[in-house]
Parts: sequence; C-alpha cells; structure tokens
Amino acid sequence: MKLASVKLDKAAVVARIKTEGALAVIRTDSTERALAATQAVIAGGFRAIEITYSFPGATEAIAKLAETNENDLLLGAGTILKPQQVHEAVGAGAQFLVSPCVLPDVIDAAREHQVAIIPGAFTPTEIYNAHSLGADIVKIFPTVRFGPEYLKAVRGPLPQIPIMPTSGVDCSNVADWFAAGAVALGAVSSVLDPVLIQKGDWNEITKRAREFMNAVRATRSYRSP
Repeated sequence: MKLASVKLDKAAVVARIKTEGALAVIRTDSTERALAATQAVIAGGFRAIEITYSFPGATEAIAKLAETNENDLLLGAGTILKPQQVHEAVGAGAQFLVSPCVLPDVIDAAREHQVAIIPGAFTPTEIYNAHSLGADIVKIFPTVRFGPEYLKAVRGPLPQIPIMPTSGVDCSNVADWFAAGAVALGAVSSVLDPVLIQKGDWNEITKRAREFMNAVRATRSYRSP
C-alpha cells in the first residue's frame, strides 16, 4: 500500500501546497462522484486534492485515493468541524486539513497529529487568531464579493501570515490573487461546478481544470526570477 501521508512531514506538505499553487476542492454527495471528480481534475493537471466532509463517505473516498496514489497526489480533507473528523481523515491518509472556521479544538487535534491545518477566516482579527493558534496557512473565506483587493489590504498589516483564497477564484483573476499575495488558490465552483458533477460531465470539468492550472502555471512562470 502506498500512502502519501507516510512520505511527507507537515513542513513538506505546506511547502508543496505553495509549490503546486492550487488545490481542487471536491464538494459533492457521494464517494463515487468524489472519486470521479478527482480523476477529472487530475486529468486537468491538479495534484493537490481536498475532499470535503460534505457527505458520509468522505473518509472512504480519502482512503481509496491514498491506497495507491498513483498520481503522487497531495491529499487533504475539508469542511473539518470536529476533532473526530481530524482523527478519521488523518487515519484515512489525509495530509492536510481545511476548515471553514477558526476552531481551536480542531487546530489542536491537527497539531496533535502533526498534520497541516488550514482554517477559514475573514476579518483581520480572525486571520491573526487562526495564525496565532497554529494555522499553517489561513484560508481567507468567503471572498466572492471582495476579491483580490481585500487580500491585498489584509496583507498590508499582516504580511507574515500565509493566506489562500478559496472562493471568488477563477481563471480570469488567478494572476490578481497571486499579485495580492496569495500563497496558493482553491478551485471550487469555477472548476467543480456542482451541476457538472451531478450530470457527470467529467470532460468539461477536466477542461476547466486544465484552464485553471494553465493560468496558475503561466502566472507563476511570469513571476519567477
């Protein structure tokens, strides 16, 4: 059995998230759709995958992906709200954890397992508190209405905190988010449209994933010295 979680320590996982520049957020209602959506975004170039705890089979989906991990994926679990979910996800092979909220008991559980934790926060106070509690990266959420300018404003007084937006991100503003200081981006509905997932239109999801990752790589290449 090839478990990716055995290969990388927390610091290496955080470094790889930053290197990949983007992770695909798989939010659906069944193990089968989660696995199919994962394969679709892999075909489009994603190598960092977040399976959200939005359906009962999330742990099973993570475990199945971790069993072989033929694509050298970085596997994570999202929508983590309880310490028990931390234990289950890590046991299944998750290498990083994402939460929509700043939950001290979840952060503590992640630190106990020495697994990267990315809590969600919005205001400067929430972002700073998340960082102070031990967040490895802070997910700025939600940002649909405020965009990269909000991140740029927040990073003015808080430049030391690594921040990753996961809403309001699409191919058209990838460069703007990185210019504002994002360390990585989360691809949600702009790539993984819930309607496409329900229809099983995996080809369209792969197409969108490829466009998103091409935008990330083009921006990163342009910014490299």
